[in-house]
Amino acid sequence: MSSVPAYSIRADAIAREKERVGGDLAKFDVANVIALDTLELRPVGPKDVHLRILAVSAEHNIDHASTADTGNITDRRGGKIYPGNSATGEVLAVGALVTKFQPGDIVVTHCNGGPDEYGFPTRIWAYDADDSIGWYAKEAVVGDWQIIRAPLECGLSLWEIAAMPLRAPTAYHLWRRALGIYRLKVPYEKRAHLNVLGFGGGVSELFLQLAKSEGHAAFFCAGSAERREALEKHGIAGIDQKQFNRFEGRDDVKAFTAHCKKLTQGEQMHIVCDMLRGPIFAAGLAVAAREGVNVSAGWQLSQVVEYNSTLMSVKQVTIDHTHYETVEGCAAATALYGSVFKPTVHKEIYAWEDLPRAHAEMHHNTQTGIPIVRVADRLPDAVKKLAP
Repeated sequence: MSSVPAYSIRADAIAREKERVGGDLAKFDVANVIALDTLELRPVGPKDVHLRILAVSAEHNIDHASTADTGNITDRRGGKIYPGNSATGEVLAVGALVTKFQPGDIVVTHCNGGPDEYGFPTRIWAYDADDSIGWYAKEAVVGDWQIIRAPLECGLSLWEIAAMPLRAPTAYHLWRRALGIYRLKVPYEKRAHLNVLGFGGGVSELFLQLAKSEGHAAFFCAGSAERREALEKHGIAGIDQKQFNRFEGRDDVKAFTAHCKKLTQGEQMHIVCDMLRGPIFAAGLAVAAREGVNVSAGWQLSQVVEYNSTLMSVKQVTIDHTHYETVEGCAAATALYGSVFKPTVHKEIYAWEDLPRAHAEMHHNTQTGIPIVRVADRLPDAVKKLAP
C-alpha cells in the first residue's frame, strides 16, 4: 500500500511544549503537538476495508493524548501515535471475505478497540489499544467489524453525521445503563416521568436528546449560551453553569442545588450525566434525588473523585462508571441519527490543514458546538447534497 498524509502525536513534541509553558496546561498549545506526518497503509487483508476519509470530529481523548494530563499514552505506546477515532469515510476497496460493504459505500467508524467477552471495549482504538492506527488521515485500512453504514437518509448533514461516531454510542450506552439501574430500584409504575440532567458537551447533548425522546424532562447545564440555545430548540431546558461560578465553592453548589430544586418542583434530578468530573462531580451528587443515578464515561477535568459514601448510601444513589458501547450497541446508536440524535456542530467547518487549530480551540473551550474537520478535497456524489 502507499503512504498517505496523516496527523501524529509524538512524546518528544509533548515534552517540548510542556517545557515551553513551564508545565502550565492553561498555556499549552495543542497545535504545537499534533503534527502533519505520513502513514504507510497496511495491505488490505481478506476482512479489511480501504477507506477514503471524508470528515472527522475533534475528540477530547486527543486532548488527553496531546497534553498527557491523565498519563502519557504516547510514551507508553512507543513515543508516537496516529490519533483519530471518529471518522466518516467512503469505501474504496474491500477484502476478499468482506460481504457487508462494497466500493462507494459511505460508512462511519466506531472506536471499540477490543471487545471483552461481553462485547465491551478493553481499550479504545487509536488511543490505548496496542498497535491501533487512527483515522486523522487521508485514507485508512480498517477491519470490516470497525465500520457501520452511514444513514445518509436520516435528514442530517454530512457534518452532523461526522460529529457522532464516537459520541452517539457513548451517549446511548450511558443512557441505557443509567435508566436500567434506576429502573432496578424504581419501577415504571411507581415513577414514569424522570428529571434528567447533563453537564455540557456533545455526549451529554445526545444523552439528553435520548431522555427527551422517551418523555422525560431534560436539563442541560453548560457555560456556552450557543449550545444551550441549540438544545432549547429541542425542548431541553438550559442552565448557565457560569451563573454558579462553575461550582468553585460550596456556596456555588448550594445555589445550584436550590436552583435545580426549584426547576423540578422539589424533586431534584433522578439521573445525572457527568462527563467532566472535577468540581462538576460534587454539584451532580448534590442535586441527585433519592434512588438517583450519577453516570459518567469521562474525566475531562479530573480522574479522581471524592464523595460521602454514607450520604449516598442513605439516599440510595448509585454512582456508575461506563466506558464505550459494544459493537452491536454502536450500530443501534447509529440507527437513531436524525430521529433522536441531532448534534450541535461548531459554526466553522475546519479545513484539513487546520485540524491542529480545531483541537487547540477545543482545549480552550471556545467552540459553539462539536468541531468537525473536512478531510477530503472532493466529496463523492452520494454526500455532496449533505455538505452545505
